[in-house]
Amino acid sequence: MDITVAAEEAGTVVGIVGSLDTVTAPDAQAVLDQAIADGATTLVVDCQELAYISSAGLRILLVAAKKVRPLGGQVRMCNLSPMVRDVFDISGFTAILPVFPSRAEALTG
Repeated sequence: MDITVAAEEAGTVVGIVGSLDTVTAPDAQAVLDQAIADGATTLVVDCQELAYISSAGLRILLVAAKKVRPLGGQVRMCNLSPMVRDVFDISGFTAILPVFPSRAEALTG
């Protein structure tokens, strides 16, 4: 798994490449925590190159959302592949985290 972080005017974009599972979730959690500690309140998680997400990956997204919500922020998802979208739909996460078709749309909210 590779993670990129890019601060943009409308939010911080976190790109995840590969799998977000039990093995990689702690590293992703550390990246999200650091972005929040650095002042990010709107986190856009770009899943364009995310091949797989497990319940451990979903959990860290939920934790990040709970951390930024009191700050007036939000975790927004974008570019979900059909497989990742299915996981979000089945788990009910599409009702918890807003999902956008593109990075640009996620940034504008």
